[in-house]
Amino acid sequence: MSLFKKMMASVGIGAATVDTRLFKETLLPGELVTGEVHITGGDIQQDIDEIYIYVITHYERENNQNKTKEECILLKHRLTEPFSIEPQETKVYSFSFPLPYATPLTIGRQPVYLRTGLDIKNAIDPGDSDYIEVQPHPMMRNVLEALSTLGFQLYKVDCEWNRRLGQPYPFVQEFEFRPQGRFRKYVDELEVIFFLQENELEVLLEVDKRKRGFAGMLEEAFDMDERYVRLRLTEQDQNRPVRELTAWIEQMIMKSIG
Repeated sequence: MSLFKKMMASVGIGAATVDTRLFKETLLPGELVTGEVHITGGDIQQDIDEIYIYVITHYERENNQNKTKEECILLKHRLTEPFSIEPQETKVYSFSFPLPYATPLTIGRQPVYLRTGLDIKNAIDPGDSDYIEVQPHPMMRNVLEALSTLGFQLYKVDCEWNRRLGQPYPFVQEFEFRPQGRFRKYVDELEVIFFLQENELEVLLEVDKRKRGFAGMLEEAFDMDERYVRLRLTEQDQNRPVRELTAWIEQMIMKSIG
């Protein structure tokens, strides 16, 4: 083995390369992520400790009135045991694992991607990144449709650091709505957070009441204008007519602003 080639491979020149090929790039939370990882050998034989696949997203955290973006690893999937790859050899490994239920939806500019890498001792680990689209689970979609029917328009989606509500990760994805219908007289803003699990969906609605008169000003000054509403949906609710869910959410919002 050429010492020069070995030295060059250690800094990534002429080293093994990795290419992840997803069978499906649009997924729902909880759905299986499937595909193949193609490894191509470089100019020399290399020992690889493992192939790993991370599912990654970003969230914002505010420090001293400055917002910074932080990376969050949603899942790490170990694909192989240690192996060796010869020069120009090709190896293909299939993978399948469930996308975490708490994966944020890729609405707006929210990124979710897979980062695949080879763990090679004494060398720069080659890697590959593949973005995926995460769409709403059917129960989430029903809630979003119900809110739209009630006249709430989605205008902002963010992943924000929140240790209290963020489970199992240190952030939550907030969906912010503004009323366009009859709720416009009573509500300034509606924030929604989804907590999806295998067989149920918990929805937290934060109702920001529009201030009315002196009492309303006092409520706003002391942050008493925000009301929290919780509702829980199960698999049985998934096939209920959306109009029933709409009426349920409407009743809860009306109760919170009454």
